[in-house]
Amino acid sequence: MHGRGLLGGYYTLKKVIWMNLDELRGKLDLIDSEMIKLLNMRMELAVRTRKLKDSPADPAREKEILEHVKKSSKGLVKPEFATKIFEQIMTESKKIQEGNPTLVGFQGEHGAWGEMAARAFDPKAIPITLKEFPDVFSAVEKSQLDFGIVPVENSIEGAVNQVNDLLVETSLQIVGEVRIPVHHCLLALPETDYRDIKVVYSHPQALAQCRGFITRNKLEPRPFYDTAGAAMMLSNERPKAAAAIASRLSAELYGLEVLKENIEDHDSNSTRFVVLARQKSQKKGNKCSIIFSTTHKAGSLFGVLKIFSDAGINLTRIESRPIRDETKKFAFLMDFAGSDSDPKIAAVLEKVKESAPTYKFLGCYDEAKE
Repeated sequence: MHGRGLLGGYYTLKKVIWMNLDELRGKLDLIDSEMIKLLNMRMELAVRTRKLKDSPADPAREKEILEHVKKSSKGLVKPEFATKIFEQIMTESKKIQEGNPTLVGFQGEHGAWGEMAARAFDPKAIPITLKEFPDVFSAVEKSQLDFGIVPVENSIEGAVNQVNDLLVETSLQIVGEVRIPVHHCLLALPETDYRDIKVVYSHPQALAQCRGFITRNKLEPRPFYDTAGAAMMLSNERPKAAAAIASRLSAELYGLEVLKENIEDHDSNSTRFVVLARQKSQKKGNKCSIIFSTTHKAGSLFGVLKIFSDAGINLTRIESRPIRDETKKFAFLMDFAGSDSDPKIAAVLEKVKESAPTYKFLGCYDEAKE
């Protein structure tokens, strides 16, 4: 067994030695792409540190990094060469930090619909990737980000329950909303024959939004934490007979081929995102969001709704979510047209606050344009 292992290693080495020029360049291209991705990740983490320190410059930390780089330099990468590279990286990092850019966090990898929503909210802001929805809330609460952007409902699949549960518990304010048209693509590795595809990876919501396409093509849906994350995994791990459902931007970012566009079951597919901040919006706004609970009695919810009805206020959404720390109790998330600066709205909210056991004003903001 040991001999066969050595022999196998010999043939592997020989295969590497005898790669042709195109194969070598192909591997170099993959490494270069990965280096750019990692460099971008480093810049994102560095710019987040700006929110937690007094100045972009930190001589002690810079010295520590360079010492580590020198010790880690091996083989063809000499300490002098590595030091020059990292000095340039830190110079560029400080330059970005000095601009004190607005940071907007979203759940998922670059290319996700959340990133598109962040760019629609503020084209000049830097979108920051975060793994899970609670991470977005936490990073804003801890002042590492200026804003967070999270999906609350999809036109096909309805409410995003995890986000609504987090809204019930958060101290953050909603300061804006964005509605993004969602048009999914079937993505594959360039060398993949579409006839060989058996499985497709994506976020559960995206898989549900493309259920008809998946069924017609006899594909096996496999849930993944994020649409763009599925595209990145496909690019990095290169599984056989596999594809991903994600955006066209994801195809461009991760070197994938678009096999089919607009594979969602309904052309009107769109997702509504809300923008979170630590402080309420300074704008007047024309839409409000609140959370309240009711007593466990018949007609309690009707009594709250009647307050709005009697005032002629248009409700645009109402969702119920269980209160996780209290058995058999529910919180209601409500959106309605109007501004809390309007005396009529203020009077209605005061009545709701008096009649509801729990009440929280989530914010007033400008309604997203269709």
